[in-house]
Amino acid sequence: MLAGTPSFFVRLAGCGLRCTWCDTPHASWRPEGRHLDVSELLELAAASRQRHVVVTGGEPLLQRDVPILTGGLRRQGQHVTVETAGTMFRELDCDLLSLSPKTANSDPGGPWRDRHQARRRQLEPARRLLRLHPEHQVKLVVRGEDDLLDLLGMIESLGVDPGRVLLMPEGRTAAEVASHARQVAALCLRLGWRFGPRLHLELFGAGRGV
Repeated sequence: MLAGTPSFFVRLAGCGLRCTWCDTPHASWRPEGRHLDVSELLELAAASRQRHVVVTGGEPLLQRDVPILTGGLRRQGQHVTVETAGTMFRELDCDLLSLSPKTANSDPGGPWRDRHQARRRQLEPARRLLRLHPEHQVKLVVRGEDDLLDLLGMIESLGVDPGRVLLMPEGRTAAEVASHARQVAALCLRLGWRFGPRLHLELFGAGRGV
């Protein structure tokens, strides 16, 4: 819903999922970067002079101090979006909850498959987060028509207002996103849901710091 808004991103490491199309393994199960405490992150966010801050990952709710971080950002007068897959619940303050539950198109092969499926199918943490944060959006990564039944089941199970649903074309690059965009746009037109652009890929390409 805030696509195109200049924002300062805090990307936290660690994730309990292994999505086959993950575009940030460097912030998930192969973490890079350096350790910073909450006070350092708050100083960096303030120095950015951006009103909007996005706390993302990986899975930021894995970090026990994330409520301290989001509370501090809001006290600095910054608008806080928290992006989460909703596989776990943690109480925190934010202005916009950006929930991105995973569907079957995320399932990996190999030894992680069963664990990934079990975690993504547990929707009660996501329901609790949605109840706690009336200002929310639900972003679903989509390849095309084959995802339709899974998408409908997910939204019905979560009880989400259709006006808060965004379908985002799957892809690690702008070219991959473009290859799915037309099918995803057609689904949005049929269902009355929003189209979620991958604007950062179009403007800056894939890679670190994007």
